[in-house]
Amino acid sequence: MAQVALKRAGGVAYREAEPGRPEHLPVLCLHGWPQSSYMWRHLLPALASAGRRALAPDLPGFGDSSADQPSTWERHVEAVERFRREIGLERVVLVVHDTGGAIGLRWACDHPDAVAGLVISNTGFFPDYEWTEIARMMRTPTQGEALVNSVSREALATLLAAVSSGIDERAVDEYFKPFSTAEGRRGMLELYRSFDLDELKPYQGRLAALEVPALILWGQQDDYLPSDYAARFASEIPGAKLVSLESAHHFLFEDEPERCAQEVTEFLRHVA
Repeated sequence: MAQVALKRAGGVAYREAEPGRPEHLPVLCLHGWPQSSYMWRHLLPALASAGRRALAPDLPGFGDSSADQPSTWERHVEAVERFRREIGLERVVLVVHDTGGAIGLRWACDHPDAVAGLVISNTGFFPDYEWTEIARMMRTPTQGEALVNSVSREALATLLAAVSSGIDERAVDEYFKPFSTAEGRRGMLELYRSFDLDELKPYQGRLAALEVPALILWGQQDDYLPSDYAARFASEIPGAKLVSLESAHHFLFEDEPERCAQEVTEFLRHVA
């Protein structure tokens, strides 16, 4: 199995697994909140073993990447494009999860020539998206500050353990990083408060317009997102393949890493 290396490019930390001989287009994986590129630790080597260069940046303010303030939605989308250019990637298969979906799918629609395929997991990209209770708190002045300032490592471990069976102590250490600095806490609030769902209205129909293969890989026991989001993505993207993991929750790549890697690599056998 290929090794995963932690690297830096243009101020962004990222994890990469390289194949012995690249045979297919590379894969770009974007994490959600409060995770980092560490969430892809099982998928990256599996992709490399299948002949693909696999990369996953720590989005600004998460993991080992410094915040790029103001840490707005738009600036995160711009950061993805800067990273792609810095690394020298042309076309990629995009894999997204959680808030990485809002960021990555917007980037994909803005740069259609750079996208060869999509893997969409437990996220939303709809103007009528329903905010979770935690998201509503983070978007609310004073409440958001009180929330992120109160999260200790132990509190985060308890929160994550309640919704995932696969997040171990090392993962908690990685995902606590944005909570550990004032810059990181401010960046998380800026990101959540910058999400304007009206900005998604012009993007409706544009995932289908990409005309690329798509896999909708979904943890069916998600405690945060409505279960019909998976079917909605599948119906809006012609030819999309929908795979539901009945026992997995929101953090499906932590809950069932081997199954997720298997489904993604199998899907990519049919992508350039």
